[in-house]
Amino acid sequence: MAEQQPMYEARIPIHPRSVKGRFRNLKTGILVVAYSVYFLLPWIRWEREFGPNQAILFDIPGRQFFLFDLVVYPQDIFWLAGFLMLAAVTLFFVTGLAGRVFCGYFCFQTLWTDVYMYLERKIQGERPARIRLSKQPWNGEKILKYAATHASWLLVAFATGLGFVLYWGDAPTIVQQFFVGEAVFAAYVTAGILTATTYTAAGLAREQVCTFICPYARFQSVMFDKDTMIVSYDEDRGEGSAGRAKPVKGLQTREERQAAGVGDCIDCGYCVQVCPTGIDIRDGLQYQCIHCALCVDACDTIMDKQGWPRGLIRYTSERELEGGKTHPIRLKTVGYGAVMLVILGALVASILDRPPMDANVNQVRQPLYVQMSDGQIQNSYEIRLNNTSQEVLDFELGIDGLDGATLDLGQVSDIRLEPGERLTVLARVRYDVPPDASGSRIPFDFVITDREGRIDPYTIGSQFSYAR
Repeated sequence: MAEQQPMYEARIPIHPRSVKGRFRNLKTGILVVAYSVYFLLPWIRWEREFGPNQAILFDIPGRQFFLFDLVVYPQDIFWLAGFLMLAAVTLFFVTGLAGRVFCGYFCFQTLWTDVYMYLERKIQGERPARIRLSKQPWNGEKILKYAATHASWLLVAFATGLGFVLYWGDAPTIVQQFFVGEAVFAAYVTAGILTATTYTAAGLAREQVCTFICPYARFQSVMFDKDTMIVSYDEDRGEGSAGRAKPVKGLQTREERQAAGVGDCIDCGYCVQVCPTGIDIRDGLQYQCIHCALCVDACDTIMDKQGWPRGLIRYTSERELEGGKTHPIRLKTVGYGAVMLVILGALVASILDRPPMDANVNQVRQPLYVQMSDGQIQNSYEIRLNNTSQEVLDFELGIDGLDGATLDLGQVSDIRLEPGERLTVLARVRYDVPPDASGSRIPFDFVITDREGRIDPYTIGSQFSYAR
């Protein structure tokens, strides 16, 4: 009986080698900034006359998101939709220009995996040492180094999970309560889930997240064209007519290699060794490539040692590799850029023009109207008020468009709202409908006026219902 073939190929462990260079420095700088923002932002204090003194705080029970001087309420959910649209279009715009630079420099998976690989390298050694350690039988050294590695990973994962929780409440209070068992249950669940997922994704899965899980790798090629800047190997220069070869005797200078038809690639494998996804960039563009450009740093290092020009592996376009000139300004990039500006402009305008008060009215329909003993018709309305400013507001409620009508607010005499406070007022409107009125509805307005005149009167259109 034939042996059954496995459904999936076993993962081949990748042990990336460290490299120095301008792109590695850029990645490290972005990583430091990203980690600083993520972990320090909840600790920044921000003085407000009303509300918490934390710069960024997502107050779910209070239904308010504090972002420095901006307070976001549930009715502002369309801002989130606009922000997500802006993020998507920006991603398409950047991808059309420079390939998967988001994946290589800004993606959380890349940033956290970078830190995990740094810890692994510090504990287990450089690439040859890690390979030897993985192949040697289990002994005290291997157990100790592996245990230390995974412990450091778990520590970073836990810090990630706890750091996320700090955005949802007062950071110092949450930290104090968390370690004495007094925090809310959701804090422990959230921190635990993020600890497990971060440890799994950045420590165990690593490149498999980019290769098999992330959908962006699968459809990125749709946004590429001949003018997209991508990390590429210059095959003409590297291979020549006789292919690549190591710098053995007779093939050590460029002149000797060119005379023999051999390219500049000395087949050192450094570009493959530094790749976090384990691909060979010399095989052409592959969906696993995250455009981190570490292979560019590796190849430039070798070219410098050989005394040859850099750029055997570089950011370039397919058109440039074919001898043409890259055109960064083209219909696609202009279109993405225009959409970005429109969405950004609309989002900024909406935030800047938000009124200090939000209000809406719903007519009570059971019953739709009531005829009083004196012949007047009464309609009831629920008026929902929300103070979106950072000031205390005192309101007066009136009506316009129903001459002679009376407004009854029951026992509500003063409408006073603290910043972020919401209030529902039941209003009854009584009106003696004129005999010559036609139809079954009369339009009118509720007028909300600030007693101190700090904001303009707010008008809400409604209808008064009746029947003959």
